[in-house]
Amino acid sequence: MSHEKQPLPRPEKFSILRSLWYRSRVEALEDAEAGRSITMPVERTLPPLQQVLRRLAMALLVLALTTLLVWVDRDGYNDNADGAVDLLDAAYYATVTLSTTGYGDITPVSDAARLTNILVITPLRVLFLIILVGTTLEVLTERTRQQVRVHRWRSRMRDHVVVVGYGTKGRHAVESLLGQGTAKDHIVVVDPLRKAVEAASSDGLVAVLGDATRTDTLRKAELQTAARVIVAPQRDDTAALVTLTARQLNKRAALVVAVREDENVPLIRQSGADTVVTSSSSAGRLLGMSVASPHVADTLEDLMTHGSGLDLVERTVTEDEVGRSPRDCSDLVVAVVRRKKVLDHTAPEAAALQFGDRVISIRKGLPRS
Repeated sequence: MSHEKQPLPRPEKFSILRSLWYRSRVEALEDAEAGRSITMPVERTLPPLQQVLRRLAMALLVLALTTLLVWVDRDGYNDNADGAVDLLDAAYYATVTLSTTGYGDITPVSDAARLTNILVITPLRVLFLIILVGTTLEVLTERTRQQVRVHRWRSRMRDHVVVVGYGTKGRHAVESLLGQGTAKDHIVVVDPLRKAVEAASSDGLVAVLGDATRTDTLRKAELQTAARVIVAPQRDDTAALVTLTARQLNKRAALVVAVREDENVPLIRQSGADTVVTSSSSAGRLLGMSVASPHVADTLEDLMTHGSGLDLVERTVTEDEVGRSPRDCSDLVVAVVRRKKVLDHTAPEAAALQFGDRVISIRKGLPRS
């Protein structure tokens, strides 16, 4: 069965404002709850010193603009000391006004100067204060920003990949997905360990902290709209429970599960898995092959490592290949997938490729470094 990746909806203009304005109370509560367990990828930020210097430059720019406005309209101001307002007096008035000190020794007396204070200088004063206390405001608004990011992410996520477990198996599964062209923003990791979630986030992935055997945890990962699910926990009993929960939430997703023991494969398949990979027996066969035929084992490892030399890929038959033999394809075809049935490339029924077939082939990847 083909599970083609669908394009994500294009972001609309003012999408942040829309996320704030159109959220219902129920959605806001759900986003707040999800935000406690969903870890978004870390955004790139400037170093602390650069942030301070940038805010200082913005504050000085506001101060200079206010000084210019007062100096241009200096005839509308009165200085109690000498009655005249020069450039230094304008800078002094701007400083004490923006800092809300206001000694009252220089005051606007004309209607134009007072109107300028109301419409321009007062908003500049507010902006100046916001810049000065920007760090505090940033901390206060971080939770709202997190909720908005979570809401936008949840509304956009469709036909993505959910990876349950970010241990050795999960990380290598993600590496293979990335090597095959899956975007990072199309992968969601679920793991019960905070350390694993932080590692996934530092790798640029969205991660959900929680028990994947629980429905609400998988809902936070939007598993109900996922196209593919990879289940790679540490224990086989956990894999069975996660498989049951995932299949209950999503009937159409391709479900691939990793287990340690062969005896648990039938149970996992009955739970709803489409493909079951036994890690212990696969590792044992590879070990035995490495002793008997080390070069064959190296080739298999090469085929399973995307972009390392030779790549084992599954693709759709092109229009030019329909009606031709698998041997006539540009890459080396080893099997043909027709109506969910895998055919050997030498099978008589696979002698002519048909429209809708998929082929498993070997093609040359990137050279080894």
